[in-house]
Amino acid sequence: MPQYIALLRGINVGRAKAVPMAELASVFSELGYTDVTTVLRSGNVVFGSRAVVSADASAHIEAAVLAATGVHSSVLLLDSAVFLTVLDANPLIAVATDGSKSFVTFMTSMPALLELQDASALAPELLAVGPAAVYQWMPDGSLHTRVPRSFWKQFDAPATARNWNTAQKLRGLLIG
Repeated sequence: MPQYIALLRGINVGRAKAVPMAELASVFSELGYTDVTTVLRSGNVVFGSRAVVSADASAHIEAAVLAATGVHSSVLLLDSAVFLTVLDANPLIAVATDGSKSFVTFMTSMPALLELQDASALAPELLAVGPAAVYQWMPDGSLHTRVPRSFWKQFDAPATARNWNTAQKLRGLLIG
């Protein structure tokens, strides 16, 4: 049975967009998905589907979450193979020694032309761009990032970041 990961953007950050994980899991079950598991409190859902999930499934999930909770959140939907490929492609894994300070930002699409930041201006941070994700090592923590907002404004499609520890928990659920 195909497995998928839904990454909801910006829920349960502080007190904003509060969504209980049991309620979120219920939304997925009511949509007919199987083996629904939420991970942590930050909008990570691993689930199965008896059929291949259609391209418009993200919009259906967003609408169902809004109807059930009153919270609007973009949903990035990845099949297990794509998710694992993004994780395996992390070029910073050898230097990122603390999973809570290493991030992968999942993208639904990448711009054709991307203006990268000067590496010396970001130091000691590291930033790498892959075909479906942006990888960051932030040894001073995410609250002290040197990557300017203007970098992220180059992306016109939904994106959401997870720290490496969370990504590895999701991997564990996928590969058992």
